[in-house]
Amino acid sequence: MKYAIKLTALLCSLLVISSSAFAVPDKEQNKETRSELKKEKSKPTIIALSPHIVEMLYDIGAGEQIIGTTAFADYPEQAKKIPKIGNYVRLQLERVIELQPDLIIAWKSGNPSDDLARLEQLGFKVIYSQPYSFEDIANELRSFAKITGHTVQGEKVAKKFEHELAIIKNTYKNKTEITGFYELWSRPLTTVAKGSWPQQFLNVCKVKNPFEQVITPYPQISIEQVLPASVQLIIQPLSVNQKDREAFNWQDWPIIPAVANKQIIQPDADAMHRMTLRSLTALKDLCATIDQTRTILQQKT
Repeated sequence: MKYAIKLTALLCSLLVISSSAFAVPDKEQNKETRSELKKEKSKPTIIALSPHIVEMLYDIGAGEQIIGTTAFADYPEQAKKIPKIGNYVRLQLERVIELQPDLIIAWKSGNPSDDLARLEQLGFKVIYSQPYSFEDIANELRSFAKITGHTVQGEKVAKKFEHELAIIKNTYKNKTEITGFYELWSRPLTTVAKGSWPQQFLNVCKVKNPFEQVITPYPQISIEQVLPASVQLIIQPLSVNQKDREAFNWQDWPIIPAVANKQIIQPDADAMHRMTLRSLTALKDLCATIDQTRTILQQKT
């Protein structure tokens, strides 16, 4: 299974000068300028090795400190300009050495471990990101904010995230479960189970996943395994960056209740599958859409 993974940004330092080209700055002005420059220099330059890491750094105000990233880091828009130094398969170690970052933030399960080990051997400081849940996003926002010099902004963003997450969970906690199938990939047909990132979306939105207890987090299955589940909703996330992807053709299987009732939804895969603030918006939108399906099914009974 292949996933599009993304990252970006470029460090910019601003030098404040006198508004008059001929004015002689006083001692207090010189002192203030030196203080600002010192403050800027105290914030580390960063290579961010994942799209979700890049997004989080921008969210806490540290985007301008990113000097290198990997392929598919394309959000926010500024991130597209960050120099790319590799992808999830291989990093360009010579580019990292050339850029000399103060800090490397890597995705523990999404970057080549041998390259990361080599960078550590070369003396680079490597911090690892590995969010498993929505709660982990808030924790990492705080952690990244602390090490990049944006503690106040990080705490503000993390608290807002936690507050909004609590509201969404409370809104749907007593909803009636409906049975849904989550199509992670079409060829081979792949879904999600416990331990996967998308499973928590289903839990919060009260969707019963017939494959939740499968041992592997992202099991490959056959259509014959889906048919007995009487799926009422099919969730088929699609990414704008996966134009070559062919979604599974569910219309060939009208026996499935979700197909018969036209309950197939296609949320934004990028927002759902990246561990960032956007995943919360994706959760809210997904739960609201699923609630519409819930209402339609109730009207039919």
